[in-house]
Amino acid sequence: MSVEAASQGVDTGCYHCGSPVPAGAPWQLVLDDRAHSLCCPGCEAVAHAIVEGGLSSYYRFRTELPERPSSDSSTRRAQAETWQVFDDPALQSEFVHANGDGLTATLAVDGITCAACAWLIEHRLNALDGVTSSAVNLSHHRLSISWDPARIALSQLLAELAAIGYPAQPYAPDQAQQRLKHDERMGVRRLIVAAVAMMQVMMFSVPIYLSDPGEMSRDFLVLFHWLSFALATPVVLFSAAPFFHNALRDLRNRTLGMDVPVSLAIGGAYLASGYAVLSGQGEVYFDSVSMFTFFLLFGRYIEMRARRRSGHSGNAMAGVLPASATRLEADGSERVLPANRLTAGDRVLVRPGHGVPADGVIEDGTSSLDESMLTGESRPVTRRPGDAVTGGSHNVDSPLVVRVTHVGHEARASAILDLTDRAFAKRPRIAELASRWAHLFVLRLLVVSLGVAIAWAFIDPSRALWVTLSVLVVTCPCALALATPTALTASHGRLRRRGFLITRAHALEGLAQASRVIFDKTGTLTTGRMTLVETHPVAGFETQRARAIAAALEAHSEHPIARAFSPHRDVTISAETVINRPGQGLEGGLEGRRWRLGKPAFAAGSDAPPPPGQGQWLLLACEGKPRAWFALKDDLRDDAPTTVQALKRLGLSVELLSGDQEASVEDLAQRLGIEDWRAGASPEDKLARVEALQAQGESVVMVGDGINDVPVLAGAEVSIAMNGATDLARTRADAVLLSPHLSRIVEAIEVSRATRRIIRQNLGWALCYNLTALPLAACGLVPPWLAAIGMSASSLVVVGNALRLGRPHRSVVTAATPPPHARTEPL
Repeated sequence: MSVEAASQGVDTGCYHCGSPVPAGAPWQLVLDDRAHSLCCPGCEAVAHAIVEGGLSSYYRFRTELPERPSSDSSTRRAQAETWQVFDDPALQSEFVHANGDGLTATLAVDGITCAACAWLIEHRLNALDGVTSSAVNLSHHRLSISWDPARIALSQLLAELAAIGYPAQPYAPDQAQQRLKHDERMGVRRLIVAAVAMMQVMMFSVPIYLSDPGEMSRDFLVLFHWLSFALATPVVLFSAAPFFHNALRDLRNRTLGMDVPVSLAIGGAYLASGYAVLSGQGEVYFDSVSMFTFFLLFGRYIEMRARRRSGHSGNAMAGVLPASATRLEADGSERVLPANRLTAGDRVLVRPGHGVPADGVIEDGTSSLDESMLTGESRPVTRRPGDAVTGGSHNVDSPLVVRVTHVGHEARASAILDLTDRAFAKRPRIAELASRWAHLFVLRLLVVSLGVAIAWAFIDPSRALWVTLSVLVVTCPCALALATPTALTASHGRLRRRGFLITRAHALEGLAQASRVIFDKTGTLTTGRMTLVETHPVAGFETQRARAIAAALEAHSEHPIARAFSPHRDVTISAETVINRPGQGLEGGLEGRRWRLGKPAFAAGSDAPPPPGQGQWLLLACEGKPRAWFALKDDLRDDAPTTVQALKRLGLSVELLSGDQEASVEDLAQRLGIEDWRAGASPEDKLARVEALQAQGESVVMVGDGINDVPVLAGAEVSIAMNGATDLARTRADAVLLSPHLSRIVEAIEVSRATRRIIRQNLGWALCYNLTALPLAACGLVPPWLAAIGMSASSLVVVGNALRLGRPHRSVVTAATPPPHARTEPL
């Protein structure tokens, strides 16, 4: 297809590149009220990007067709077919999941080097019609994307990523880890080449710098220059290649990233020095080229290792499930098969030393399980028949028979990974601000550099180039761009290792600004392992039947109270149309009558008799008539008293907000030293209380675990779901406490405050450094070699300061002492 034909709209081939268009191809571009055929999703993505960017005149006045990835049309068609393959429902079923009205997937993306790459990918994808959200996990090079399949296909998204220089594919932990290791090995090789060349070039440069004019013969001077030229060439062509590649990609996408000034500085210094060697005139700074490249690669390597180390637990989580499992067949035989072929209801044998292949319930055996990968707890925990186990746990002692309940993407390990990626869906406000500053700074830096070059062209033309290069090098905004993401990655990784999972980006910022922490009671301050300790029949009702009816109602609930009645289930008694009244109780039909179990006022109305004793009591009533009282017992968490006191030491107000009876709530509040408490609160009452506090200017953190906590979790600035929370509570929460230790909340607040402090320190340092270095370099007081050292040192200072977040520190929890009246015996 000729350029003339393309410009006149004659569709003899692809309107963008001229390649043959496959029969029935759906890709097209509408320009000047005319539809033009395109050969593949890649051309469609690029063409739409050109037109939507206001550059439609490109197609009217172009004099040649753009360069194609391959001159072989069959290769071009193969690439299009490769993208189309990912639209196959059978293939998508392996890595695409439903998310409300749309779909979501996790992709492994190649070519990501810094925060600017993540910014470009997200902004380009979010601008596409049909994409609801996209989030890049910078530590793991993962992209979590959600889209409407009715408006855009997955093949178009993959084509768009490839078109802007970031090819992607479905995320597979093993393959992703191999790619990261390959990138790391290549980074080390580039660094070694730059280091060796830098030392050799410096060996030739030092005598030139130290010798007096005329002291060194011209032959030696020329020899040293040629040797430096030869040594600096592999540094520029191999070690610095990623900088040039990224800069070209940024310019193609009309984005000014950090690699643009870096490439200008390296390329300009190398070409100018090479011209000086060939012509025999001018200054030579191959030492600065090698040194700048080495220090920049060294700084990025340290930053990459820091991100990998902080995010190692996240990648390990992706591969925590074992690859195979031993399934017990109906005849008692054993069959080894891939773990991804298990289904709910299968019985699996987990031998000592093996991992649990899926979530399930123990049917036979008692053993210790290592759950450190999931909860951050180093000590194994004992699990018995009837206990739930999580896929990825490691069996330590004895064989177990487990009935599978959740597999694959429904397993808890996969859910944790999804929640981790969700934390990167949006950046904190300070991170967005830093990202905008970095991009604006690059533009202003190029303008200033141009002004410096013009000024020095009049002042001293022989120094104009080197002064301009010093300005480009010394003020490269690497430190500014690294200030926030490095600190966030380090803090996320540390909290994850401690069993506190951040699932939304604003959670860290919200925890740092919190003024009040509100706790629910059951399952939060208490363990939630309720037990039935006493039954009081009313009007001669049979005790065992009362327990069986209550168990039939509770069988439809996820509340911790339901576990107290599970031992009393009678398979011959089943409740129908059970309705959960959050904060009140359960209502259902049984044998043609309506039964209620819960608070006395809910079960029997205003005529409810008083409980027969102190503690937590539930009333069972039939058609409003009391039938039995149930006394429940719950254990206080061991570290609840010290956690409350530690929060107070941090200057936070602590409040207890529960739907339980006043007597039990008051007793718990007194034992923990909580002055502000409210009992009998419905979900609406809890939400109203939080909104009232917010109206007074308070920033509230809500900690809960049940369905009745979901509204207030959504209303608080930061919501934390407990380890045993319902699925709905966990998905609505901003953070999930994986560890059974309540004190991790205190550590999370301390880390969030430290993160905010270090981000401010990093931003302050980066701004002060650039504002100080820029005028010095513009005045010609900073030679290129010193500019390279200064720029790299500023980046290393930022990275090193952020890495302090990953070090252990003495928490205020260790200094907190429980109130003298605190007790941990059952409530």
